Amino acid sequence: MRLGKTAVVLGGSAAGLCSAGALAPYFDQVVVLERDELPAGAEHRRGVPQSKHPHFLLNSGRRAIGALFDGFEDDLIAAGGLHLMPSMDAAYLDGEGWSARKRSAMTMVYSSRILIERVLRDKVRELANVVIREGAAVTGLTTRDGRITGVDTDGGHFEADLVVDAMGRGSSVSAWLVAAGWPEPEVRTLDAKVTYTSRWYELPAPRPATWWWRHLVIMPTPDKGEHPAEHEYLVNFFPVEGNRVIACMGSWGLEMPRTTDAFVETARRVRTPMFAAAMDRCEPTSEVHLTRSTGNKWRRYDRLRTPPEGLVFVGDAICAFNPFYAQGISSAAGSALLLREHLDRARGLDARFSAKFLAAQRKLLAVPWSLAMARDQGYECAEGTEKPREWKRRILAAVSAPAFSLIVGAAREDDVVDEHFAKVFNLDESLGDMLRNPRVLAGLVRYRFLAALGRHRVPFDFDAQAEPPATDYSTATAR
Repeated sequence: MRLGKTAVVLGGSAAGLCSAGALAPYFDQVVVLERDELPAGAEHRRGVPQSKHPHFLLNSGRRAIGALFDGFEDDLIAAGGLHLMPSMDAAYLDGEGWSARKRSAMTMVYSSRILIERVLRDKVRELANVVIREGAAVTGLTTRDGRITGVDTDGGHFEADLVVDAMGRGSSVSAWLVAAGWPEPEVRTLDAKVTYTSRWYELPAPRPATWWWRHLVIMPTPDKGEHPAEHEYLVNFFPVEGNRVIACMGSWGLEMPRTTDAFVETARRVRTPMFAAAMDRCEPTSEVHLTRSTGNKWRRYDRLRTPPEGLVFVGDAICAFNPFYAQGISSAAGSALLLREHLDRARGLDARFSAKFLAAQRKLLAVPWSLAMARDQGYECAEGTEKPREWKRRILAAVSAPAFSLIVGAAREDDVVDEHFAKVFNLDESLGDMLRNPRVLAGLVRYRFLAALGRHRVPFDFDAQAEPPATDYSTATAR
C-alpha cells in the first residue's frame, strides 16, 4: 500500500538508514539527504564522531534491523562482525575482582560503528526506490496549514509527503518548527558529565595463550575510601572486525587523557594491570579520540498539543542517551521498526497518524530513558531538568551500585534472573517489569540470603591484579 509519492529522510547515519528501510514499501520514492560525502567502505566521517568509540548492537537492535533488512546480521558477521557470548568471551571485573566465566542467556554482535553503517548502506542501496543524496545540507522546512510539505537544502527543494528527522543531537528541526509557528517542545535533560577517550589497536598475531577472552570490561571500583581517580573509570578493551580492538576509558565528571602519552600512562593506573598489559601487546593504529557530548536529552514532541503533520523523529533527533549505556542505535532501529508498523496500518498521514505514532514511540523510549536515569541521577556532578533533589540523589547514589551488583550476582547463579537481566540490558524489558516479577524477586532474595551465609555456587571476586580466570563454571549453575 502506497501512502504518498515522496518521503524524505534527514540524515544518512544509522537512524536515517533504518528509517529509509521502514519507508520504502509505502512511498514511490524515498530520498535520504546526507551532508557528508559517504565512504564506499567502513571508514570514519565527520558527521559521526562517535564512530571512533565502542558500540554495542543490543539484541533488540539486532532484531529490529533484521526485520527492516533481511539478512543484515549475517552480512555484518560475514563482513567481520563477531557473534560472542559476553559471559564466556569477556573478562569482567566488577566488585572487588574478576567474575567467573560461564554460559548465559545473552549473546551480542561486536563490530565497529563504521562497519554497521557500511552494511546498512549496502542494504539501503539494494532498495530500488531509495536514493541517497550526498553532500546535501538541509537548511529548512516548508509548511502549509499545520503540515510539513517539503525540505530545503543548499542545492534545491524537495517536496515531501512525509519527512523523517534523523539529524541527531544537533538537529535544527525544532528551531525551524518554532520559526514556522509551533511552540518549542519541552526538553528533558540530564548531563552526568561523562567523558570518554578511545584509541584503536591492532591485535598481536597469534594472540597470547592466556587471552581466552576477547573483551575486557573494568567497572568502577565499589571502594568508598581513598583511591586513585582512575579506579572510578569504566574501561573497555573492545573487539571489532579486522583483528582490531578499541581501548576506551570513560568517567563521570573526571578529566580524561587527551594525548597518546597521557592515554598510555593513565591506563597503567586503572584498577587492574591487565588493561595496560593488553595494550602493550598490541600495535596502536590511531590517535586518541575524546568525546564530551554525552548528555541525555529527550525532546518531548509527544506533548505538543498539535504536533506537525507529515513529520516524525527517529534516533538522537528526539531522544539521545548517555552513550555509556549503548542504547542509541538499538533505540533508533526500534523507532524505525515502530514507524513501519504504523505506516502499515495507516489510512493516511494525518494528525491521527502523528499522534498515535508519537504516543507509541513515547512508550518505546521510556524503557532506555528510565535505565539511563537510574544510573545518571545518582551523580553529584549531573545537571539538567531531571536532576533529582539532593536527598533523592544521595539515596540513588547509595543503592544503585549495590543493587546492580546484587542483580549481577544473582544472575550468575539463577537462570531466571539471568534471562530477565539479559532482557533488560538488551531493551527487551523494563527494569521496573523485571523487579516486579515474583520469580525474579525470589531469586534475588534467595541469592542475598545464601550470600550472607557465604554459600555461592559460582565463585567471584578473583584477584584483580592477576589474569582473569579461564575456568568455565557453567556446570555450577546447573546444579
